Amino acid sequence: MRPFALEKPSQFRPGPPPPLDSKEWAADLDEIKAYGSKTSTARSPQQTETARFWLAVGPAAYHQLPRQLIVARKMNVLDSARFMALYSIAITDALASVFDAKYHYELWRPITAIRNGDDASAATWQPIDVTPMHPEYPCAHCISAGAAAAVIEGVLGSRSIPEVTMTSSTAPGVTHRWTDLDAFCQEVSNGRIWAGFHYRFSTVVGTDMGNRIGRYVVKNMMQPVPEPAIVSGQR
Repeated sequence: MRPFALEKPSQFRPGPPPPLDSKEWAADLDEIKAYGSKTSTARSPQQTETARFWLAVGPAAYHQLPRQLIVARKMNVLDSARFMALYSIAITDALASVFDAKYHYELWRPITAIRNGDDASAATWQPIDVTPMHPEYPCAHCISAGAAAAVIEGVLGSRSIPEVTMTSSTAPGVTHRWTDLDAFCQEVSNGRIWAGFHYRFSTVVGTDMGNRIGRYVVKNMMQPVPEPAIVSGQR
């Protein structure tokens, strides 16, 4: 799709994922094999909760945060409308960018990599939930979180924020809280690893992409319009 702010979806396309014979690939595959399995004994109950919490997708998840910050900062109608618009544009352009990258690299998901590895006992390995039906790299949740964090920082001026809370349709009765945008992004990244959907390198790249896109949107969209110069004697 045509982005709102970016010149094209590939503007922030990252480099390729690590080679399959690299130490990084092996370490990240081992991590998700152990912690992302549906029957994992390595994953703690809190990690399982976080994994299920971030099965939620779309505006119902991410748009809880800016609405609370508008109230906390007592923004007027104009400032709150600009904030919400920048936030929505950044996340939308981030998703266009991440799918550009996903279909450019077409990296296999953990379920495919693990089942086709050397460990015969992993032939029936399953993640926590149904794996999304598109390529793995980079992490879409992570790019959304990164873009959201960058816009919030750009508007509010800090990575530390008034406390915000979030509920999730995929973890009923659970509420998560943050006062730090880096902690928020880290939780999203970990949640996607613990769910068995993304390798750690993909979460790092996705978050960085999102941050870059969010900063670009804040810098280039909806800037203050300079007031016209007043000539002496004229109105």
